[in-house]
Amino acid sequence: MFLLNRTTDALPEPGTAEFDQTMQAYGAALEVLGKAGVLIDCAPLAARSSWTTVRVRDGETILTDGQGGCSRR
Repeated sequence: MFLLNRTTDALPEPGTAEFDQTMQAYGAALEVLGKAGVLIDCAPLAARSSWTTVRVRDGETILTDGQGGCSRR
């Protein structure tokens, strides 16, 4: 699995140089993966604020929501 992640929920504004650069880099990565025969699927991830991270430390499951809150179970 190969994930492309961003540090904020917002993408660059369409029509800006930053947006164009991001889309070119993304397209180039997809092309390389496709030519290598390793691209199975491609879909965007949900906004970071909606994520829940699951970690297991010393047998304890730790859930962290995308807002930075944490609950242990």
